[in-house]
Amino acid sequence: MEETTRAYSGKDAEMLIAASVITENAIANKAFLITKRPTWVDPFFPNLKTKIDNAVQTYLGADNAKSLRLATQALMTIEKNALRDLAEFKVALEVDYDADKSRLKEILTQLGFASYYKQAKGKDQEAVINQLFQFKANMINTLQTEIVAKGGNPAIITAIIGYANTLKASEVSQETFKGTRKTATEAAIKEFNACYKAVIGVCKISANIYKDVPDLKKQFSYTKVLASLSTSGNNATPPAPVTPP
Repeated sequence: MEETTRAYSGKDAEMLIAASVITENAIANKAFLITKRPTWVDPFFPNLKTKIDNAVQTYLGADNAKSLRLATQALMTIEKNALRDLAEFKVALEVDYDADKSRLKEILTQLGFASYYKQAKGKDQEAVINQLFQFKANMINTLQTEIVAKGGNPAIITAIIGYANTLKASEVSQETFKGTRKTATEAAIKEFNACYKAVIGVCKISANIYKDVPDLKKQFSYTKVLASLSTSGNNATPPAPVTPP
């Protein structure tokens, strides 16, 4: 039997977040959209939202797509400061351990820099998460005492651990992100594809309906919404409905 392939590129969680955002954009503007597409009358969009949430709950283990968005927003909020502090910590560590390269390498490996820092600097969200969680898990008291004795700033260490705690409190476990490109079951891929295709259909029709209203048209661009997940939290909450002139 031929293997089912994803109809979309990228991570499953990101696709489902984008699909959820677009669906909520449609719900916010449904009064006008229904005048152009009567088959979208309730419960069309609420049912689509439920379908996406069920896919998230069943196959990704999160409560719903909203929790995924909240986790993504939490990550984007702290990402800039986290990367700044990680860079400051790493530079100081390299100076403090300049005379002991083997110990420096061991500490960088232990704290996740060897595995994740390069990708994290490129703003790979999964790498940022993994870097922060490994730093937090392995920055035990004895290691922190050693680093501070060498000249390290304890406030920076505390701040980096704090970023990991913020992520932990975002209601979506690290595993939700780590597992989004692992081998999924046939049923999962089929359901993800169904969600994606349904939302893409909404995108095509709605973008055409709003072709003369750029701000609304972009709310139904899958690529623009997907791109916004790694650059800004602005599209994570649906805008107020607007009726075109």
